[in-house]
Amino acid sequence: MEEAGSSMPLPDFFSLVRTQRAHRAFADRPVSDAVIGLVLEAATYAPSAENRQPWEFVVVRDPQLRARIGDLTRRVWDERARDFARRRLAPGLFADVEAGATGGVSRAPVLVVVAADTERGLAATIPSSIFPAVQNLLLAATALGLGSALTTLTTGAATELREIVEMPEHVVPVAVIPLGLPARNLGPPRREPVSAHTHRDRFGTSW
Repeated sequence: MEEAGSSMPLPDFFSLVRTQRAHRAFADRPVSDAVIGLVLEAATYAPSAENRQPWEFVVVRDPQLRARIGDLTRRVWDERARDFARRRLAPGLFADVEAGATGGVSRAPVLVVVAADTERGLAATIPSSIFPAVQNLLLAATALGLGSALTTLTTGAATELREIVEMPEHVVPVAVIPLGLPARNLGPPRREPVSAHTHRDRFGTSW
C-alpha cells in the first residue's frame, strides 16, 4: 500500500495557498514518520515572539488514544458547541463540522496535538507564536497531498486533553490537527476578492 505524501511533486506557493482546505474525513491510508517529520519541520520555521519557539507537538497514532481524543471532541461538541455552531454556520458547513467533531477527525491516521510551553514564552504571546506554526503545518500538509484541519474544540477541555497525552501543567494544548489522505477532493476554497477587504491609506478608501 502506498503511503500518503510519498513521491508527489510539490506545488508552487501561490497555488498552495489557494487550495488549502479544512479536511474532516480521511482515507484509511498510512502516513510515514518521514512525511510527518517534514510537516512538523515546516511548522518550526514560523516566526515566534522573541524567537522563543514555544511549540510542542504530540504525534498521536495509537488507536486507543485517538479514540479518547475523539470521545472528548464529541462530548465538547454535544455539551457546548453544537447549538452555538448551528446558529452561526450555513447548513452544509454545519453538517461537515458536525461530522468531523463526532468522529471524522479522530479517524485520521494521525492526530497532532499542538501545544505551547508557557515556560518558553509569555502567556500573552502564545497565540501569535503558535498559530503561525499551525499555518505552516497546514500548508506543508497540503503540499504533500495530505488533508488537515485546524480544530480547537478539545481546548475547551484542556485539562482532560493534557491528561490523555500526559502533558505537564506548564504545557498548554492549543489545537488538534488531524493528518491523513483526504477521503475526497474538496476543490478550491471560496473566498471574497481581496479588494472587498482592503483599503488605501485610510479605512473606507477603495484599494
